Amino acid sequence: MQPFEMLQRNVTREAWERANRTLVGKMLAEFMYEQMIVPKQTGPNQYEFLTNEGYRYAFSAEPRAFDSFDVDVATITCERNGEHLVISAPEFLVQLRQDIGMSVETTGHLVKEIQATLLADVHLLTNHSKTADEMIELSYEALEGEMSGHPWITYNKGRIGFGYDDYVRYAPEQKQAVHLLWIAVVKDRASFQSTASVSYEKLMEHELSEEERLHFRQQLKKRKLDPAHYVFMPVHSWQWENVIIQHFPKEIAQQEIVPVGVGSDSYLPQQSIRTFSNTSHRKKHHVKLPMSILNTLVYRGLPAERTVIAPRITTFIKEIADQDAFLQKTCRVILPGEIASINVAHSLYEKLPGAPYQYLEMLGVIWRESIYSYLEEGEQAITLAALHHVGSDGRPLIQRFMEKSGLTAEDWVKELFHVLMPPLLHYMYQYGVVFSPHGQNTILVLKNGAPHRLAVKDFVDDVNISDQPFPELADLAPELKAVLRSEPPEGLTQFIFTGLFICNFRYVSQLLHRKDVLDEMVFWQLLAAEISKYQQQFPELAERFELFSLFRPQFTKLCLNRNRMVDYGYEDGEDRPHASHYGKVTNVLAQFAPARIV
Repeated sequence: MQPFEMLQRNVTREAWERANRTLVGKMLAEFMYEQMIVPKQTGPNQYEFLTNEGYRYAFSAEPRAFDSFDVDVATITCERNGEHLVISAPEFLVQLRQDIGMSVETTGHLVKEIQATLLADVHLLTNHSKTADEMIELSYEALEGEMSGHPWITYNKGRIGFGYDDYVRYAPEQKQAVHLLWIAVVKDRASFQSTASVSYEKLMEHELSEEERLHFRQQLKKRKLDPAHYVFMPVHSWQWENVIIQHFPKEIAQQEIVPVGVGSDSYLPQQSIRTFSNTSHRKKHHVKLPMSILNTLVYRGLPAERTVIAPRITTFIKEIADQDAFLQKTCRVILPGEIASINVAHSLYEKLPGAPYQYLEMLGVIWRESIYSYLEEGEQAITLAALHHVGSDGRPLIQRFMEKSGLTAEDWVKELFHVLMPPLLHYMYQYGVVFSPHGQNTILVLKNGAPHRLAVKDFVDDVNISDQPFPELADLAPELKAVLRSEPPEGLTQFIFTGLFICNFRYVSQLLHRKDVLDEMVFWQLLAAEISKYQQQFPELAERFELFSLFRPQFTKLCLNRNRMVDYGYEDGEDRPHASHYGKVTNVLAQFAPARIV
């Protein structure tokens, strides 16, 4: 179907109004959480917010754990001077500008992102008709295409840089298979690195057929170029057409970069947009490619220094598990590693002090082991983000998995925490190392519908280490320390507290409570019990339990919407923006804190 026909079929008034109402509900809830707006309570679970421009919003919302609110989108009304107005997310954003303190420039750019998000939401509403029963049977990569984006960030599908035709072709929710373009890059411009067990030759044999390798070499020979002087690497077609040609014309003219053909394998984009699952051969590596579009908070490129060091970080993470019986034999944690990478630096931007970071991460590739290469008979992998998704029939996927497993809701959630928490806690407490276990990085492996094992991915972007003088980190190579973020105790703990509890469990618990599947406080009590159980198992780490306490009464509140809207805006800076700090968040786990382990 052509983009014009697709637009006509999908963008209807009914879907548009429904998407707007849902998004405004999300904006109210998350802006309240981030304390950008403070509505007045007018009755039990009734709230009212009056903007500086005189727009009055009234709605019902139930207070939830961690100072959150679950807004009932059906109850939202807007009026001004006695006139009831249509609920509109872009207009709500503009009406809030003075209240929140957004600049006109930021507001203008954000309206664009909000409208792009709405357009994607409309497509989701129109096209995604799978029930929860159908969705729990989907493959890992197919289920990724059913997701609706970041649960916290309100402008979660802005994708600045995509046209509508690009959206139709490349957005994950469109579920359109792509074939990757391959280019040859002269070796003195391309930096290849890999883990010890992987060579460039072995990698190419794994990823490309003999016929493809022969064809690519012939393309170079036709130009009277020696294939021995080049390396082959995949590039996303959008990146090639919109970024590489424009930024690397000299290299193309001098035949330092040469397009050699399109690969035969089909790939589906994961929710991150720039990472691709091979659907022709599932055990072939997942491929992470730069796509210089602005989505959520950052341009989706591949930072050069992290791309180069990626295989060494994988080795570091895997060596910890290989030498630790608890991680290897008890938890049986899965660590799909980034086993090889190529980075091509830009000859001018890398010499320019303070160059915008987007220009330093335009051309590269990371190969990550496929989750399928680790799955055993009867195992099913889903991202943790799937647990707060709801089928077209209004039933949560998590509820259907519970029913499939034969476990009660309480026992299923207990198993979930038993699978997820011990390996994450052990890396932090025993080794001073944390992942960023948000909904896309954390993969839940199920068996017969029940939580069975944990897989964690994306080491290069999201592994962080303690700044404390731990003996376990004493021998870490300086070049790894230079790339991995060193965090003080609360900062390190935040990756679990905010990355997992706030950014994922908060939505899962609200969904279960709203659907009368499991009481919210029972959910959090079960989580606290699993953390306590781990701590009782390793009493020798008592000092570190205090240092990295997940039971402290409050944490610094990290804010994702505030970052773009107030603090960072659309500045084209030399470094990627990080979450904003604003105020404190009440930690519900504190009320379930165990007695101190001595």
